[in-house]
Amino acid sequence: MKKEKITCKEVMKHVCESLGENLNDDKCVEIRNHLDSCPNCREYFKSVEITIECYRKYNVQMPEEAHDRLMKMLGLED
Repeated sequence: MKKEKITCKEVMKHVCESLGENLNDDKCVEIRNHLDSCPNCREYFKSVEITIECYRKYNVQMPEEAHDRLMKMLGLED
């Protein structure tokens, strides 16, 4: 049975929720492969990296409610 390719939405959700995971697990390998072939997700990933870098630099803490609203706005909630 052929495994379905990962979607852009799945990539975005995983990037937002699972930063810092083992980058060699199956899901991360699949996401890296997707990023190699999807310029939109590459740009999204780059923007997330820049945002995280800014949050770390300025030690910003995002309330869970704000995070949940952001995920909903992006269409990434469960």
